[in-house]
Amino acid sequence: MPLPDSAAPDNEALPWQTKLLLAIQHVMVVAATPITAVFLIANALNFTDAITLSVLSATFLMCGLGAILQSLGIGSFGARLPFIMVPGGAPIAIFIAIALQTTIQTAIGAVILTSLFYFIALPVFRRFLHHFPPFIIGIMLLLVSVNLIRLYGGLITAHPANAHFAPSTSILLALGTILITLVFALVFTGILRQLSVMFGLLAGTLLGILLGVTDFSGVSHGPLLSVPQFFPFGWPVFNISASLPLLIYAVISMAEATGQTIATAEIVNSTQNVHKTIPRTIRGDAIMSLLGGIFGTSLIITSGENIGVVRTTNVKSRHVTAIAGLLLILIAVFSPLVRLAAGLPGPVVCGTAVIVFSIIGVIGIEMISRESLHMPGKTYALASGLAMGMLPILVPGLYQNLPSAVQMVLGNGMAAGTLTAIIVNSLFLMSEKRTVARVNR
Repeated sequence: MPLPDSAAPDNEALPWQTKLLLAIQHVMVVAATPITAVFLIANALNFTDAITLSVLSATFLMCGLGAILQSLGIGSFGARLPFIMVPGGAPIAIFIAIALQTTIQTAIGAVILTSLFYFIALPVFRRFLHHFPPFIIGIMLLLVSVNLIRLYGGLITAHPANAHFAPSTSILLALGTILITLVFALVFTGILRQLSVMFGLLAGTLLGILLGVTDFSGVSHGPLLSVPQFFPFGWPVFNISASLPLLIYAVISMAEATGQTIATAEIVNSTQNVHKTIPRTIRGDAIMSLLGGIFGTSLIITSGENIGVVRTTNVKSRHVTAIAGLLLILIAVFSPLVRLAAGLPGPVVCGTAVIVFSIIGVIGIEMISRESLHMPGKTYALASGLAMGMLPILVPGLYQNLPSAVQMVLGNGMAAGTLTAIIVNSLFLMSEKRTVARVNR
């Protein structure tokens, strides 16, 4: 007899060999995120090689444990959906800013305080879940897609001020990876089509080797095993005022987790009550971020990549992402695998990410299109949400002269766009209800 709230439809009966291959594909798609996150922090804060390796190992470990927790669930923790967890992009920027303005110990303290804040804020946040219908989630996913495409597109070209901006080799590798992935998806069927993303990434890596821009010679150099350290920077410092930007982001993160949970549950045809699943997702984010802080990482949260990979591959088994979690743990403790993952060509990884993130946008458009957009309320909610969401994404620094608290909300395109769409949609719904009430008098 199935357990209450179990998610039978998302557990496809796949052979273990197939699950392993699909899990490897998940790992290859998301591995760039922890690597990029750690190296951004390491470069900004001048970490030693030893500390960088320790934090990278800890990040992979937290991502792996988080994937298992979110996929399989333990009590009231974990969505029981095909999820993998990674360091969030916005939290990384906030983490670095806190560390530069204060100390790395204060930044770690902010992570721990924020993870505890999730538990405090969740009961209040649950009361607002009815403001997140599929129409609003679709707008959020579209904004997430545009933001991630811009971010990873920027990684392909480097900063415009860079002397080597938009090198032709990087553009060739990224576009070649996208093209190869599409060719595999077109030519193959069945399980091979489901593995198109992984094949595209491997073929792009081979192309990088042939072009002489990929080098794995450093994989065999260095220690064999790596063991993450507890509090690698010493005892954390807890400073509420310094932590405020990350605490504010926690609310945004809960909204993003809501959208990812609803979208993924819909894609895999889960039988769970999604309004009970969302708090479990957020609790999973909270506990993994708490553990991450103890091991010296930033926030570890559910990943938007999941939605794109699940829709691209049409693999609905949460056991696949649980196996991916085990692989991430293996990478965490086996140093050569960390160095191998770090050696994957950046443009190839970014090209793979761009096609996956674009599919997230397609999912968002599909959810938006279910509504009758000729209705003024939906038209204005969509238009205003896209306007407020796209502006900070397409025009970075737009709000840089405004107070920091305002920048925190308006400068985050996903937060600004989603919040605007919720408010406008709710106002029009209330107006329509009042109109109906007057007519019925």
